[in-house]
Amino acid sequence: MLLLCSDCLMCLLKEKIPCFTLANGLYHGELPSMFTDLTWIEEKVCAIYCTTAHVTHLFQSSDPSQPKVFHGNTCAHDMNVISTASVLPQTPADVTSLLSVIFVGPSKFSPKQLGTIFCVRKAKIWSFLLWLKYRNRLYADIPLDHSIVDLYPENDIIPGLANCVVEDHK
Repeated sequence: MLLLCSDCLMCLLKEKIPCFTLANGLYHGELPSMFTDLTWIEEKVCAIYCTTAHVTHLFQSSDPSQPKVFHGNTCAHDMNVISTASVLPQTPADVTSLLSVIFVGPSKFSPKQLGTIFCVRKAKIWSFLLWLKYRNRLYADIPLDHSIVDLYPENDIIPGLANCVVEDHK
């Protein structure tokens, strides 16, 4: 027995290929091992389409002996495609405009406390974009601007993240 979702079934009944099937040509295989450590924020930097806004809710430990212990979650909220990149990578301002961090805790928030959650690596971003440009038809005609890559740190949190933080010290 073959189970289909209603969207796929409707497409097949109309003799069309469902948009998320392997037959539509969007699947290009596994990433090379050199890109398996890409952070989610590095992927956003390299994305042609912006389709989600991310809200991270972090709670700091109330135990004074553990000031760097956090728990929380990140929710990705679907949006209509609000922009299509005409040049890549996305600028830090473009990426951070779709991020929010809600920090709840007794101490003042420092972006350095985030560790690798919002980490970007300039060299990794540029390598991934070059790989995409030569191996993915969607990236073939999009110009790459190295001066934008220079806006990113070698290995640190994305610039401008501190402006995305809302603090609650209750």
